[in-house]
Amino acid sequence: MSGGYASAADNQDAVGSSSVSVRYFVETSRPLVALTFDDGPAPKYTPLFLDALADAGIPATFFMVGRNVRDNYGLVKDRLAGHEVGNHTWAHRDLATMDLPAIQDDLRRTHEVIQEKLGRTPTLVRPPFGHFGGSTVLAADSMAYDLILWDRQMHERRFKDDPAGQARDIVDTVRPGSIILAHDAGDQRRLVALKALRDIVSGVKARGFEFVTVSDLIADGARPSGEGH
Repeated sequence: MSGGYASAADNQDAVGSSSVSVRYFVETSRPLVALTFDDGPAPKYTPLFLDALADAGIPATFFMVGRNVRDNYGLVKDRLAGHEVGNHTWAHRDLATMDLPAIQDDLRRTHEVIQEKLGRTPTLVRPPFGHFGGSTVLAADSMAYDLILWDRQMHERRFKDDPAGQARDIVDTVRPGSIILAHDAGDQRRLVALKALRDIVSGVKARGFEFVTVSDLIADGARPSGEGH
């Protein structure tokens, strides 16, 4: 398919707004961070992460794969209070290799299944692998989505046998507005993040930070300087 690497204005009829937000982090002076999970919901790890988040009393943003929502929505349907759901495409294909109609169809299918099965209306999309081209920007524009990337992430291979080291890496490097990438589906590497989560939360909080959803982080970044909650 063509179009993925073309100019972001390759189809000018598809341009609906003057700009599309692509966010690695959110500019804010307030000590807020967002924890995000990609690729679920999945039977093996999503419930465990939800348990850990409940124990910690913090929200997260889950970028969900549409076919996984279709197959596993019962795992999460009644457990998302306080959490946010974003669009992570239907089958985790590389959007940078797809043309505009294919991306729009993919995102809409995922959007609709999230609405149908979870009763949520996503406003954020995270492209798989962080890959996207001009057609992805146009597709996000057509659905009024913000594109969400990350500026901190779990390095599960690097810290394969060292969850405490993974925790220190996150705790020591987050900054106001950080968006942290983790995964709640996949192989046993996910145990690194799971085992590190308690120390991450306590350590980040000890530095004076608060965990919020990505949308709440964006909303805070849009506040006039000096305005509180």
